[in-house]
Amino acid sequence: QVQLVESGGGLVQPGGSLRLSCAASGRTFSSYVMGWFRQAPGKEREFVAVISEGGVRTYYADSAKGRFTISRDNAKRTVYLQMNSLKPEDTAVYYCAASGRFTPIPTEYDYWGQGTQVTASS
Repeated sequence: QVQLVESGGGLVQPGGSLRLSCAASGRTFSSYVMGWFRQAPGKEREFVAVISEGGVRTYYADSAKGRFTISRDNAKRTVYLQMNSLKPEDTAVYYCAASGRFTPIPTEYDYWGQGTQVTASS
C-alpha cells in the first residue's frame, strides 16, 4: 500500500509559479506510475500529467503542455509538479495518485493523496 501527501499549494498571482510535491510512504514507490490530477469547484477531476516508474516517460494534458513539468525522485519517494505561467483557470485542488499503468484515466489509479489547493488570482 502507498500513502501520498501533497504539499506546495497556495495563492499565486496569474503568471506566477508553484512547485507541488507529493511524498509517498512505502518501499515500492519506484514501481508505481505517478500522476497529477486536479478538480475545480463544480467540475470533474481531470488529468494533468503522468510520469513512468523510472521517470523516463511523461505525458501531459493539452492544458499543461509547455507550462507544467512533472518529475520524480525515487530515492526521496517524491513526485513533483512544477507549474509556471499560472492562469486563473488553473485554480483547483491538485491531487497526486499512484497506478500500475501509464494512463491518464483517474479510475485506473489505486492510491490518492488528500489534495492541495492552488489558486491563481490577483
